[in-house]
Amino acid sequence: MKRVVAVVVVLVVAAGFTSAGQMPLPDPVATFSILGYDPATGEVGGAVQSRVFSVGNGVLWGEANVGVVATQAIVDVSYGPKALALLRAGMTPEAIIKAVWESDPDPRPDNWTKQGRQFAVIDAKGNTAVFTGPKASVWAGHRQGKFSTAQGNILAGEPVVANMVKAFEETTGHLSMRLMAALDAGQAAGGDTRGMQSAAILIVGKGMGVWLNNDVVLRLQVDDSPEPLKEMRRLIEGWNQRRLKQRPVGR
Repeated sequence: MKRVVAVVVVLVVAAGFTSAGQMPLPDPVATFSILGYDPATGEVGGAVQSRVFSVGNGVLWGEANVGVVATQAIVDVSYGPKALALLRAGMTPEAIIKAVWESDPDPRPDNWTKQGRQFAVIDAKGNTAVFTGPKASVWAGHRQGKFSTAQGNILAGEPVVANMVKAFEETTGHLSMRLMAALDAGQAAGGDTRGMQSAAILIVGKGMGVWLNNDVVLRLQVDDSPEPLKEMRRLIEGWNQRRLKQRPVGR
């Protein structure tokens, strides 16, 4: 009996792996995201929505006085920490995009190619750069604005990213509200053609978080919801109400 159980366990485990001995690949992180900077406060952040579970788990990377990175599409999450390290070393976003992508060994070119990667970088002064690989699932592309960059794949079309940048630039208030407005504008233009499931936002600023030695101004995730943007807006608006009661206007 023990032998039979052991054989079954081996077969079940083996079924979860590909022929190369690796776990099956997940769906591409088909999503739309925006990175933005507020010169009035020095805060920098990003926001994202996608039809995948817990999109915040691997898309947004940030560090105060350094910048923020978004990694998506045929994603390699190592691009996030690598890009932050190069920002910390003083490289420009444009140079970082080139260096990180070119150094990618493309370990799975047949089914997870680097030609399908999409990632964006914004530094602590609002300079941006972005890359959309030629094999990212269509529609895929990006649009840069003043102190912002919007990017996405498997979208309804270019108006998604164009409207995101427009909303970011035309919205007033805290950076969180401007990033939220961008997500709503992207969704209003068609968003991810597969629908909605999760959203996330990350904002950093040196010493601007609550408590001592905290550089995280805001970090929220809606991991699984039929209306993730509605829930994200509720959280952000509630946070802003508390913020205005607790801190001077402008912080």
